[in-house]
Amino acid sequence: MATPQRIKHILSAGAPGETLTIQGWVRTKRSAKKFTFIEVNDGSSMNGLQVIAPEDIPDYAAHMERISTGASVKISGTLAESPGKGQRVELQAEQITVFGESDGETYPLQKKRHSFEFLRTIGHLRSRTNTLGAVFRVRNACANAIHEFFQTRSFLWMHTPILTASDCEGAGEMFTVTRFNLDDLKALPKNDSGNTDFSQDFFGKPAYLTVSGQLEAEIMAMAFSNVYTFGPTFRAENSNTARHLAEFWMVEPEMAFCDLEGNMDLAEAFLKHVFSRVLETCADDMEFFNKRIDNTVLETADNIINSDFARITYTEAIALLESTIKKGDKTFEFPVSWGIDLQSEHERYLAEEHFKKPVIVTDYPAEIKAFYMRLNDDGKTVAAMDVLAPRIGEIIGGAQREERLDVLERRIAEAGLPKEDYWWYLDLRRYGTVPHAGFGLGFERLVQFMTGMANIRDVIPFPRTPDNLEF
Repeated sequence: MATPQRIKHILSAGAPGETLTIQGWVRTKRSAKKFTFIEVNDGSSMNGLQVIAPEDIPDYAAHMERISTGASVKISGTLAESPGKGQRVELQAEQITVFGESDGETYPLQKKRHSFEFLRTIGHLRSRTNTLGAVFRVRNACANAIHEFFQTRSFLWMHTPILTASDCEGAGEMFTVTRFNLDDLKALPKNDSGNTDFSQDFFGKPAYLTVSGQLEAEIMAMAFSNVYTFGPTFRAENSNTARHLAEFWMVEPEMAFCDLEGNMDLAEAFLKHVFSRVLETCADDMEFFNKRIDNTVLETADNIINSDFARITYTEAIALLESTIKKGDKTFEFPVSWGIDLQSEHERYLAEEHFKKPVIVTDYPAEIKAFYMRLNDDGKTVAAMDVLAPRIGEIIGGAQREERLDVLERRIAEAGLPKEDYWWYLDLRRYGTVPHAGFGLGFERLVQFMTGMANIRDVIPFPRTPDNLEF
C-alpha cells in the first residue's frame, strides 16, 4: 500500500505521471456524464487537490453515492497536468476508499460564508474552514519559529509550573485550584479566624492557576543564563471582549547578565524572525488573510521585518502626545499626563501615525509598574519596556529586573506584598545576583496581529472565556 502524501507537497512538487495516494476530507463533489470531480483537502494546505474519478473505477456508483461534502476518503491514482485554471496538477483516481460518510443535508459547513460567531458554536468542525485552517497553520508556524529563534541562540526551554501559590505581579485575578469537591464547598473548613482553612486542602495552602512563568524563569536563568518559557497561563478577569481570554499561551524569555538595552535588542530580533519565518512557510495563508481578512497584513509584516524599531522613553512619549494635542493634530478619549498608564489609543498613535513603524517605549513611572522592575537612578522610573506595534498597540512587555537585594525588599514593602511569600525570590539576590532582564509576549495576541483576525477567540482552537467552557 502506498504511503499517503500530504496535499501541500503534491500541489507544489508533485510530478505528472507520479503514482500516489492521498487521504483527507471532501470539500466539494460535482458529477459529469462519465466522471466526477472531487476536491479533497487534508488540512496541510489552503487549497485542496482536484480528483477526477472516472466511472470505470471499481465500485464507482457505490462510492459516489456515499461521497458528499465532509466525507473522509483515501484515493490512489496518477497525477496529470490539469487543464483548469488555478491548479497545476490533478489526480486521476484509480481506487477509492470511503472511511466515513457525511450527511450532506445536515453537515454545518456548506459551501458558503459563515460568520465567525456561528463557527464558534461548532468548534469541533470550524477548523475545516479555509479561514480557521489558515489561522492554525500560521499558529503552528509561529510556534516553530519561536522555538527555532531561542534554540539557535542557546536558550533552554523551561516548563514552569501551571499550579502556583504566587500571583507574580500581585495584581492579577486568579483561578483558585482546590481538591475540595462541590459538597465540600457548601461547608468549607474554617480556621480560628473564620477564614477558609486551606491547611486541609491538597497543597496545605491556597493554590492557583498561574498568570505567568516569569518568576520561575528567573530562578532557572540564575543557573542556565538564558532560558525561555512557552506554555499556558490563566487570568480570571471577567472581561468578555474580543481581546481577552481566560486561558492563553505566553512566551517569556529571561536572560542573566543582560540589561534593558540587550532586552530591547532581543525583542526586536525575535519579532523580525517570527514574521520572516511565517511569510516563508505560510505564504498562501498570509495572502489569504491579506485578501479576505485585512488588506494591511502583508504590509504590516514587511514593516516589522524591514524597519528599525523606534526607541523613546516614556517621558518623551508623553511630551510628544501632549504636543500633538496642543497643536490640535489629534484628540484622545483618555487624558495624557506624566504618570498615566498609556492607553491603547496612545500606543497606536505612536506606532501607526507618528513613527509609522514599531516603537519601543522605555523607563515608565515606577508607580504603574511591577515591584520586580529595576529602579532607575532618578528614583521615579523603572527600566521597563513595551514594544508597540501598528494596529494593536502593546505586543511585548518586559523589563530589566531589580537585582539589588535592599532595593527589591523596599519595593516589595511599598507594593504591600508579604515579604515572606518571596523568600526564595530574595534568595536569588543573596546568592550570586546578576543583572538580568526578560519580556513576555501573549502568543494569541501575536497570531491575531499577524493574521488580522478581529477576535482573539478565533486564533486559539478552543477559547476559554466567561460562560464558555466547551470541549
